Amino acid sequence: MTRTATAAVLREYGAPLRLETVTVPELRDDEVLVEIHGVGICHTDLTAAAGGVPVPTPVVLGHEGAGVVTEVGSAVTGLAVGDRVVLGFDSCRTCRNCARGRHAYCTRFAPLNYGGVRADGSAVLRDTDGAPVHGNWFGQSSFSSLVVATERNAVRLPADVPVALAGPLGCGLATGAGTVLEVLRPEQGSTIVVFGLGAVGTAAVMAARIAGCESIIGVDPNPRRHGLARSLGATEVLSPDDHDDLGRHLRRLTGGGADYAVEAVGTESVIRQALSSLTSPGVCATLGLRAGRNPISIDQTHLLSGRTLTGVIEGDVDPHRFLPELAALWRDGRFPVDELVQTFDFTKLDDALAAVTSGEVVKAVLTFDIQGNT
Repeated sequence: MTRTATAAVLREYGAPLRLETVTVPELRDDEVLVEIHGVGICHTDLTAAAGGVPVPTPVVLGHEGAGVVTEVGSAVTGLAVGDRVVLGFDSCRTCRNCARGRHAYCTRFAPLNYGGVRADGSAVLRDTDGAPVHGNWFGQSSFSSLVVATERNAVRLPADVPVALAGPLGCGLATGAGTVLEVLRPEQGSTIVVFGLGAVGTAAVMAARIAGCESIIGVDPNPRRHGLARSLGATEVLSPDDHDDLGRHLRRLTGGGADYAVEAVGTESVIRQALSSLTSPGVCATLGLRAGRNPISIDQTHLLSGRTLTGVIEGDVDPHRFLPELAALWRDGRFPVDELVQTFDFTKLDDALAAVTSGEVVKAVLTFDIQGNT
């Protein structure tokens, strides 16, 4: 049985995303069908739409989806119809890295998340003319009212978490929080600086508070984000434009340098500022995605003095373990996702994209008009 869905289709790089009717085919044995209640807009979606990630077109993007399972394939055992799920990135869960719990570095990460097709090369979606439309973006392509996913990347949510707002847990919020809680693992009373207070950076701020950091400093040129960061745990928030030597200023603020830094921007200048803000030894995690290759140069003496620069994808987490933990923290009031989110009806996609691009909102979530949506 085929079904139709409303999806935002990118026909060519740089073109607007347009709502179209697409056809969703019969499920394979290992697949699940998810009715999407809400999907976050991530910077990676915008980068791909502009051609910065080599996903084939036409394509349906979106990779912060959450909703309700409406159908399961015959081989699916861990999910059932009616389960509320958040969708994370896809991984094979069998390669050497996956077996070590490093699912974000799955050896098949690129084809599973960027390939646009199933493993056998078939398209998941078709347009009204019957032409294939690429899907499987991060194992979901959730800028669509219906999504085909698998048990590998569909994670059951607690019943008391609002599913329409939960999608950003699957990427941006897990990236920021996972970097702090799973990679940096700051000690109680330590100091941390977070560069860039979008969804990823703000999630890092909230995670730093959960970890018990004593000094949590946020850095962002957008003053509209300063108050929110303070309310969510930042002890100080700065604009980089207010200081000629930001690294030196941060070292003074932290009494000799921060123990940790999270860099969620991805430019050479910000990475160098983050390294400069550290004490010796200290660790900087860089998360910001830039299109294509992104060469940088750094001062080697920063590293010789015991400092570390490490890159992190998707928070280096196993979604099946970490996303329920984040959802539980949200439920307990310690990771207030709803404080970051502004919702837009899916038909107002252009308004949501404009708000994201301008920096007006921290995390835009597209919601669907579904009877009984919670």
